[in-house]
Amino acid sequence: MNGPINCEPTELLDGELFEELVAIRRDLHRHPELSWNERRTGARVCEYLDRYGIPYRTGVAQTGIVADLPGLNDRPVIALRADLDALPVVEETGLPFASEVPGVMHACGHDGHTSMLLGAAALLSRDSRRPFPVRMIFQPGEETGRGALAMVEAGVLDDVGVIFGGHVDRHYPVGSIVVTEGVVNASSDRFVISISGQGGHAARPHEAVDAVVVGSLMVMAIQTIVSREVNPAHPSVVTIGRFDAGTAANVIAGQAKLEGTIRAQDEHVRRHLKKAIARIAESVGQLHEAHVEVEFREGSPSLCNQPPATELARQAAIETVGAPCVLKMKTANMGGEDFAYYLEHVRGCYVRFGSTRPGEAAFPAHSSRFDFDERVLAVGAAFFHRVAWTAMREFQSRA
Repeated sequence: MNGPINCEPTELLDGELFEELVAIRRDLHRHPELSWNERRTGARVCEYLDRYGIPYRTGVAQTGIVADLPGLNDRPVIALRADLDALPVVEETGLPFASEVPGVMHACGHDGHTSMLLGAAALLSRDSRRPFPVRMIFQPGEETGRGALAMVEAGVLDDVGVIFGGHVDRHYPVGSIVVTEGVVNASSDRFVISISGQGGHAARPHEAVDAVVVGSLMVMAIQTIVSREVNPAHPSVVTIGRFDAGTAANVIAGQAKLEGTIRAQDEHVRRHLKKAIARIAESVGQLHEAHVEVEFREGSPSLCNQPPATELARQAAIETVGAPCVLKMKTANMGGEDFAYYLEHVRGCYVRFGSTRPGEAAFPAHSSRFDFDERVLAVGAAFFHRVAWTAMREFQSRA
């Protein structure tokens, strides 16, 4: 389904609350902060929580915030998560509330996610008899791929029985919620290949070992891994995004460095890609008598929504926007998402919130022109409120 959705998102919240969320989102967008530096962002979150009398802890995993609303029972806790950080991108949206921080932009919608969760906090604070506690996790460092892991290590999942999160998504129309069981995000790892050859004069290549030639062969050979060594039924991507070498046109480069990323939805494929990259890099180096070092920097695992929690999310989504507006993911998503670390410890579900404006070009996440239809803030806030109560009802039925 790619056309407009027959749901008016702003009707999901009262007008005053929706305007609050828009104002918060625009303020956060105007003042973005990079990973592990989300101090002003965190202060704005705390101001809002204070307004509704919601207790919270700051300084969790450096700049994270955890707010806890008590329930009639101590456990299990229902957790909701949003991310806080922005990206090192120069904004080119032309928005009246565009970033005022040079070279930093909310190009992935985390300003929206934070605003949604604050809206849900406001709604939940109005519920007088919550049967179980609700924990709202405002997480730093998602763009590093390690923020969720740091929060887990800080104990934010203590007593948590289920966790939910979500992301704005330009591939779906505003008013829709995408709920899919199974793998919905790929693992995300990085690699660095350092090449040491022998520099020399461009006119006498026989006296040198050209690191540019060695690196170029590696780039082309590595691209055959996915096309020739991986089952096409298992989505995977290997991208070399950086190639540094050389100092002048008439100098053969003695050093080169390649940097890239590995994406996979299957753990076996993930391991194979790493082994294949190392094998090819070392073989090409030996072929040209260059010294090669390969370093892997492990990122987040693939994100897999478990069936029971996914069904709770689907039920909540239907109750929020109606069954026709609850969609399934159309294609494999090869982007990384560190929410996966939470799901290694507790059951949970990660959804997508359709955020494309009808009739407008949808620029991708991490683009300098990325933006979203702000009506999605109402959808996200209403969903988080609803899914918390859906989980509470499920826990009550088991008691």
